[in-house]
Amino acid sequence: MRELEYHLCDVFTSTPLAGNQLAVFLNAGGLRPPQMQAIAREMNLSETTFVHRRDKNVESARGVRVRIFTTREELPFAGHPTLGTTTAIRQLLPEYANAETITLDLNAGQIPVRFPLEPGTPANATFAEMRQLDPTFGASHEAAAAAPLLGLRAEDLAETAPQTVSTGTAFCIVVLRSVEALGRLRVDQTASKPYLSGSGARFFYALAPEADGLWRARMQFYGGEDPATGSAAGCAIAYLVRYGLWPSERRLHLRQGIEISRPSDLYLSANLSGETVGEIRVAGSTVPVATGRFFLE
Repeated sequence: MRELEYHLCDVFTSTPLAGNQLAVFLNAGGLRPPQMQAIAREMNLSETTFVHRRDKNVESARGVRVRIFTTREELPFAGHPTLGTTTAIRQLLPEYANAETITLDLNAGQIPVRFPLEPGTPANATFAEMRQLDPTFGASHEAAAAAPLLGLRAEDLAETAPQTVSTGTAFCIVVLRSVEALGRLRVDQTASKPYLSGSGARFFYALAPEADGLWRARMQFYGGEDPATGSAAGCAIAYLVRYGLWPSERRLHLRQGIEISRPSDLYLSANLSGETVGEIRVAGSTVPVATGRFFLE
């Protein structure tokens, strides 16, 4: 019987039992993909990560190898698992204690995460900022086609057309006119899947302005709702900056998970140089919640 230690943390929050949950297995060497998928199903969280340690020279050159699984599939990239896993590595692996930057080697590529000092961060939380891959902008979507799939009217959508955007995982970014419309979001999962697959997007990510410097977002998937979607947030800030809905290099505070009592706080920025959007940064805090042991034959 093999015992695997795992660590639970809440990401994009400085308050335990809020934000997005994550299980991190720091010593997953030898586990095969079917085993990792089965463990992720058993954990039954939105994502579970598995750290595969390598020679220190390899890790120094290429980063720490990490694989990300939902209850259904392996992902090339996801936001809250990236922040949560790097925080766990920094806190629990002595060779990375107090590191200023940790790079993860994900299926989508290398993602650096830095740990800047953020005023107001509680002692029990760790603030971190990832730089996502440069965005790719895909197909645009007609409001009249997208709105019914969201359970909304075409007039609920902003003038800028929804668009498929990816910084490692592709989402259809939809800007709504109001938080009130966001509250009525009801994604038709059955009809959305074939519609989105035609544009390469996985899910809809809807957001709306709430106040000066503050936006709200929701992402419904797998028949449920995500408390915080860091990968989609990177796509969203790239979209907002590209179309002039948010200033280049200014930090945006995005709240998610309010409707499901898992409030999350994400901090986003992007740079617009000419017509090119880059330097996609998504930040937030992580708090440890629990440690346990998983028994595997």
